[in-house]
Amino acid sequence: MFQRILIANRGEIAVRIIRACRELDIETVAIYSEADENALHVRMADQAVCVGGPDAVDSYLNKASILNAALQTQADAIHPGYGFLAEDADFAEQVTKAGITWIGPNPETIRLVGDKDVARASIAPSGIPMSKGSTPLEDDEDAIQKAAEVGYPVILKPVAGGGGKGMFVAHNEEDLRHILEIVDLSRITYYFEHYIARSRHIEVQIVADNYGEVIHLGERECSLQRRNQKLLEETPSTALTHDMRKRVGWLAIKAAKSVHYSNIGTVEFLLDLSNNEFYFMEINPRVQVEHGVTECVTGIDLVRTQIRIAAGEPLDITQKDVTFTGHAIECRINAEDPDNNFMPSPGDITFMHEPSGPRVRCDSGVTAGDAIQPYYDSMIAKIIVHGRTRGDAIKIMQRALGEFRIDGVKTTISLHEKILHDPMFRTGNLSTQFIKERLKDYEQQDNPYDEYINN
Repeated sequence: MFQRILIANRGEIAVRIIRACRELDIETVAIYSEADENALHVRMADQAVCVGGPDAVDSYLNKASILNAALQTQADAIHPGYGFLAEDADFAEQVTKAGITWIGPNPETIRLVGDKDVARASIAPSGIPMSKGSTPLEDDEDAIQKAAEVGYPVILKPVAGGGGKGMFVAHNEEDLRHILEIVDLSRITYYFEHYIARSRHIEVQIVADNYGEVIHLGERECSLQRRNQKLLEETPSTALTHDMRKRVGWLAIKAAKSVHYSNIGTVEFLLDLSNNEFYFMEINPRVQVEHGVTECVTGIDLVRTQIRIAAGEPLDITQKDVTFTGHAIECRINAEDPDNNFMPSPGDITFMHEPSGPRVRCDSGVTAGDAIQPYYDSMIAKIIVHGRTRGDAIKIMQRALGEFRIDGVKTTISLHEKILHDPMFRTGNLSTQFIKERLKDYEQQDNPYDEYINN
């Protein structure tokens, strides 16, 4: 097992990793920017190293500085969390070449699944269903031709994209021509997929050791999105029957094996509500923001599992050992103003009271007196609840949201309260269009063709 791990991240995920390391008796090294000198993850770690100025490019994306920090502190491994450098294959390669363990898939796998065109081509021979797609687009005229071949509506995706970033939906050629005035095909490589409007976003948590064993830990429902940005996640999904759940789990394992995956990851699918068929979207080679709901229903600590696999330990459970208990829901609480087109709300937190009590978990990276910095992601905390049933979990989450008080910045708590009170949500009648159709005031967009999100 490792003696010391450097955490190449900040905020709530850095705190989450520190807690897992403490339980494993592993020392931690935090990195921080000049703006984060007094951040919670810095105060909690055993050591802390400043890696640059306030801007993320100068600090949390500064590969040379982070690698030097790991070498100087004699860290055995680096955990990248999510975001920042978590899916940077070149950085993962630099880490391993320096003799430090990368806690995640190997660089070759990250590179493969990070290129969506290559990933689809690698997985296609396995027979996993995929929506019709195109090869990378060369120029505007090539885009017009390939969109017609794929069939409208189409979704324009960056080949190297992730987390739903930089995506545009075109319902016809006129839409597409407007989009092509916005995007630069010479600067970013895009491709098309046929857009399934009436769908549910289903993702499956996979766990794979370094010896070829792969299991899944069930699905997560991630259909509650604003402009493709996940807002609320839950498990299990109300859309899946027993047979559908077995099928999507099997498809996820098959996808992971087809790319020789190791460590933990997520295989994402769209469930077409017109035919109840799953269509492969992508593999995320990292821990997900919403991993906590899976931990609640399985009792398996995913971050500790990541560390153990990276240390060379084989899986100590089989698929038969995995059981699911109850229902879990997560709400992402961001420092944004939902009544003002989700404008970021940086500033000092003057008062903060986190929800607690039975079956409530709050993963946060700040406390009262801390500042929400304008340089980074606006997430304040994640509220995760675990109920005996979905109805039970909804009631617990309503209570938790009512307890959560944050003064000094605007938050998205009110949006989640509206979602939980919506009768369609309460019956589980969901789709990726839920926010647009049910809470139209929260789906404002500056450009009607723009499906871009900030993750």
